Formats: sequence, C-alpha cells, structure tokens
Amino acid sequence: MPAQLNGSMTASIPLPLRITGDQTTVLCKQHKHSRSSYSESSPLANSRNNSLTFRPPKRLMSNTDKTIAVINASGRQAASFIRVATAVGYHVRAQLRNLEGVVAAEVSTNPNVTVFVGELYTRHSPSDVNRDVTKYGPLAGVGVNYDLINNLFRGCQLAFINTTFYGDEIQIGKALADAAKRVGIQHYVYSSMPDHAAYNPSWPSLPLWAAKHEVEQYVRQLRLPASFVYTGIYNNNFTSLQYPLFCMELQKDGSFKWQAPFHEDAKLPWLDAEHDVGPAILQIFKDGPSKWNGERIALAYEYLTPREVCRLFSRGVGRRVRYVRGPININVRIPVGYREQLVGLQKLFSPDEKDARKQPPYFGDSKVEISCPSEALELWEGPRGLEEYAREMFPLEEEANGLTWMLEDDDSDDEDVHAAATSVEQLKINDGDDDSDDDNDDGLIMRGRKRDEEEWLA
Repeated sequence: MPAQLNGSMTASIPLPLRITGDQTTVLCKQHKHSRSSYSESSPLANSRNNSLTFRPPKRLMSNTDKTIAVINASGRQAASFIRVATAVGYHVRAQLRNLEGVVAAEVSTNPNVTVFVGELYTRHSPSDVNRDVTKYGPLAGVGVNYDLINNLFRGCQLAFINTTFYGDEIQIGKALADAAKRVGIQHYVYSSMPDHAAYNPSWPSLPLWAAKHEVEQYVRQLRLPASFVYTGIYNNNFTSLQYPLFCMELQKDGSFKWQAPFHEDAKLPWLDAEHDVGPAILQIFKDGPSKWNGERIALAYEYLTPREVCRLFSRGVGRRVRYVRGPININVRIPVGYREQLVGLQKLFSPDEKDARKQPPYFGDSKVEISCPSEALELWEGPRGLEEYAREMFPLEEEANGLTWMLEDDDSDDEDVHAAATSVEQLKINDGDDDSDDDNDDGLIMRGRKRDEEEWLA
C-alpha cells in the first residue's frame, strides 16, 4: 500500500436482497416500529424520539451533487458522518492519517470517498523534543501540511472538520479554515468545544478544548458560513480496558465499577458518537447556513447524572454497575496532550466539590447547555440511548478487544477474565510513535488479542 494515495478506491457493491411474500409477512411483524425503541424505564421512553409514540414527517432530500471535505476520517465523528453522507449520494474527500485499522479500510474502500493519506502536520526537524506531537501549543520543528490541506479542499462545497491534538491543533485549525475560505466553502461545520476560562475566570482551561475554542473564534473572524457542534460524552468511551476516566472496571464478582471526578448528582450530556453524529451533521448541512450560521449546537441525546448512567448501563449489560466519585486513575502510558487534558479536567470537575450545583456546565456556555437534548432531537429523531448501547454494542466492542466476560459459556476462570480486562499488555497507547498513530478523537490506540493489528473501534 503506498504511503500517499490520491483518488477513489472502489469496492464491489453487494446485490440487493430479495424477499419472498411469506418472508415479508414475518418481517413486518418484527419491524422495529412495532415496539418501543426504549424500555419503559428509560428516560427516552416518553420523548419524541421514541419510534413507537412519535413518527416524524418525511424530510425532503437535499441536492447531493456536492462534495464534502472531511479530516481525521477514521475518527468517531468523521466516520459516522461519512457512512451517512455517502449512503445518500454525497461525495467525500477524506484525509486519513494512515490506512491501518477496520475504520480506515471501510472509509478507503467506499466508492464515494476520495482519500488523502498523510498527517495534517509536518515534522521538518525531528528531535526528542517533538517526538510526541500531542503537546499543547507550538512545537519546535513541527509545522502544518499546507499541501495536503489545499488538495483536500479542491472541488469541495461543504466541510466537516474535527481536529485532533496531533500537531499544533490551533495552527492546523486556522489553516483548514483559510483553505475553506479560499475555495468558497458554502457551509463549514466545525466540531468545537468550550474554553471554560472564557466563561468564568475561576474555571481552568482544558488544553484540548481551549484549542478548539480558539479555532472557533478564528473561523468566526473569517466570516465563513459556519456552524459549531459541541458533542457530549461518548457512550463509546466506556471500556473495561484500563482507559483513563471511562474505565468500566470489571470486578471479580462480575460487576463493573466506574470511577470519575464528576459529581454523582450533576447532569452531563451523552451521545452515541458512532450511531448519531452522522445523521445529525447531515441534517445540519441539509438545513444549511440559513438556519445554523454562527450557531453552537449541542449534540447530546441524554442528559444524565453518573448515578443515572450506571443505572442505565446496568440494565443494558444485566450486571451491577457502581459509580465511585474519585480522582482520574492513569494506569497506562498516554500521550502528553491527553495527560494535560485529564489534569485540567480533574481540576475543573473537582471530586472534592460537595455541591452538585457548583459543578461547571460541561459545555461552558449556558445557552448550549440548556438546549440539550432538544436541539439535537430536532436534527435526528432516532438516537441510540445509553441503555441500548450497553445492551447491544458494549459487549461486541469488548469482545473485539479480546475480552470474554460476556460469554456465558466461556471456559476461562474468573481470574483469567479479570486479568484480560486489566492487563496493561492488552492496551497499547500511543505516546508519539508515528508508526502506530491512528485517528481516534482521543488519541489513544487500544488493541485487544483479537484486534492485534487494528485500531480500537469506538
């Protein structure tokens, strides 16, 4: 496989399925809208997105004769969007850091995608100082890959941009906006996050989010027709591997424990990134800047306390799930940039604060916080809730990482299963080695025994 690739990579298109008359009758009885999308106890059971009680009117399709620029295309947000956009006919010009992993393979073999393989940064003077390119701020010897960025935007009318901390995120973000301005992008959707210090000087800035906030301000100054999406906490973050902050630690009795600094009674926004980002972003493009220009849009479909999260997760996996409020445990190597983020996050959401009302809003901007989840539901009425995720997807992702706790007939004893979930050897986290980088939005590579050569699916 070449190091650089420009052009479409095609794959065979499966033949449509034929259903006989008898089979059709059976399928109709089992159609998803013959039952509620959620259990009666789910917070979403009575919402307008319950497929049993609410059927939204059909929306007109937009003109798909447009091309969309997307970066970090195997990341959670971008991959979700590419699946949906290409399915309805849009063409995508997508930047991939490499062609490794199942998501990169999916994107690069999509016939409606032209891929550009390479980093958004350049390293013209390699040294020990810039070996880890995730550090916050300018890095000596590290620049911006302007050639790739300019090529990516050629012929594009739309752009969905979600930068990561690989390279100088601020300079890369500004370069992307400049390129969009030069080619006349008609709608620029930027995945942003707040700089909490901009809303309250007593709140610390989180480095990764502050960078996005600065880029957002720059995009506004350019007067691009732009919208800014703020994503909630990913349901997909949870894993029983030793992932910092969202580790569902498997206990010897088969239950799970989640430890984090968030107040147990303070609400937080939640989102199934893989399932729900794509449809929501697509609707933003369909509505266009006439509706969303300059707007901050909260993409979160549930607003839950950690206690409620554990209760829903427990119902989903059929096991006891306990929340423990405490410091963030870092038991494995992580990129410097992500470590800095976690340090700031623990200060912002201090585990020592007793009053839930004093916990800063996750999105910083109170207007964005208040709009959650109603605004997201205007964009996409069929989200996958946390309970549904825990029941249907969490066990699959765990098994893909080499874990076996979900297999009732597994022959391994409890100690072996527990060891598989907690062994550092099962978790390879990149700390700056370019040969193993991936596009995950959090900058982590998580591999289990059954996915030795593929990036962790989020």
